[in-house]
Amino acid sequence: MLDSVGAPIPHDDATRSTDWDEVQAFCETVYMPYKVRPLERFSKPDATMISATAGRVTMTRFSYGTGIFLDRFDPEAGNILVLNTLRGALNHQSDGAPVSTGAGESFVVDCSRTDYWLEGDPDHMQLNLTIPHQVMADTAERWFGFVPDDTLWTSRVKFGGPNTAWPSLLDYAARALTRTGTIAADAALARHIEEVLCVELLRHWAARAGVKIESGARAAAPGYVRRAEEIFEAEARDAPTVGDVAKRVGVSARTLSGGFQRFRGISPRDFLAARRLEGFRADLEAAPAHLSVSEIAVDWGFSNLGALAGRYRDRFGELPSQTRLRAGGAARH
Repeated sequence: MLDSVGAPIPHDDATRSTDWDEVQAFCETVYMPYKVRPLERFSKPDATMISATAGRVTMTRFSYGTGIFLDRFDPEAGNILVLNTLRGALNHQSDGAPVSTGAGESFVVDCSRTDYWLEGDPDHMQLNLTIPHQVMADTAERWFGFVPDDTLWTSRVKFGGPNTAWPSLLDYAARALTRTGTIAADAALARHIEEVLCVELLRHWAARAGVKIESGARAAAPGYVRRAEEIFEAEARDAPTVGDVAKRVGVSARTLSGGFQRFRGISPRDFLAARRLEGFRADLEAAPAHLSVSEIAVDWGFSNLGALAGRYRDRFGELPSQTRLRAGGAARH
């Protein structure tokens, strides 16, 4: 296999297969379990199978090498698929009539929120992304201040095109991840690629789904929600209770919780937890070198360091100790 400039791409694993079981095992690993049927009975695949990870995003260059029909994608896997066609064509189940994608065009579906099928012609070649739903939800909350509701997540839409920025971004990501040498999934470059892919995908997806992700939900939130956000952000280190903040903004705890769920897609408790993790991360990056991860955690009121490490990794794709090392601080726990 060659990269986008014609140079050989080194790979440790097999990149081709004519065995259905081997191909399906690869697909269940990089995508999720689903049902595949060849369009031509008894045909064998001539599959291309290459994968790389950017943080928690899996990128795959893939084709079956024969015409196929796919359905019954497993919602329990919790994954979003972004199917980017390099050549040939795919036909996708959409919100209305089926839509087709050709070279340079893309399609996104959250298989954890809606059903989906696709049909690929024998010449199809893809550069696909697999993204956990929770990663996209966290990215939306971090960048845009709220988690969209199912108006977005259930939208199955076509986007991009040969002359848009999205294929150029994919080209950059593919070149960066397939350059000489192995890039660790938690390396700074990999996490950067994860973030920019997710943010740009959210923007394209929302635009096609008619969701105002840039400003709509934040502007629509009532004043008591916005004031509560300001308190949670300013006093995150002290971890004020939901009841206390609700009293200070003049509503009941139940009303505050309902407002957050409606306009932010998360609970006040989860909003505060996110601000605390972000503040902890900022201190890991900026605190004096003699302070350990544990000392910084204690200063933020975290007592269960094991649970903290798990939540931190889920949100940022790395452990607190890795953030501290990358920032040049102490590695002590």
